Amino acid sequence: MAIERVKEYFKQYDMESRIIELTESSATVELAAQALGCEPARIAKSLSFMVNDRPVLVICAGDVKVDNAKYKAKFETKAKMLTAEQAQTLIGHAVGGVCPFGINDGVTVYLDESLKRFTTVFPACGSANSAIELTIPEMEQYSGYVEWVDVCKIREA
Repeated sequence: MAIERVKEYFKQYDMESRIIELTESSATVELAAQALGCEPARIAKSLSFMVNDRPVLVICAGDVKVDNAKYKAKFETKAKMLTAEQAQTLIGHAVGGVCPFGINDGVTVYLDESLKRFTTVFPACGSANSAIELTIPEMEQYSGYVEWVDVCKIREA
């Protein structure tokens, strides 16, 4: 189970006890925000893409969506999200629990600028009912990110 991989990952930093396991689903931004009692924007959602035949994660704020023009300018390709099956196989986590922790080798992680407006954010932890509250410096430290990118825009209401 993917949450066990994430617990094992955080164990090396003595942080596995910070993982929040919820009784209700946190599989969507709205459900996670409701379960955690925070604004939806503070949910750090992990979007999975294929770039040059390699899996990529873009971790962004819960109130944004990919800006296709910015994405294409950065990655020199059209945004092509992974299917649920591909995410499970290539990233190592099922949709609803995708996160940058305890992932498969060969996955490149990017952090989107949309996260920087918050002191702490809540990424998932490998299951559809888990999360962890991390500061932005902790996201940088534990996500294994390669760089900050600006490929998202605020979702229109």
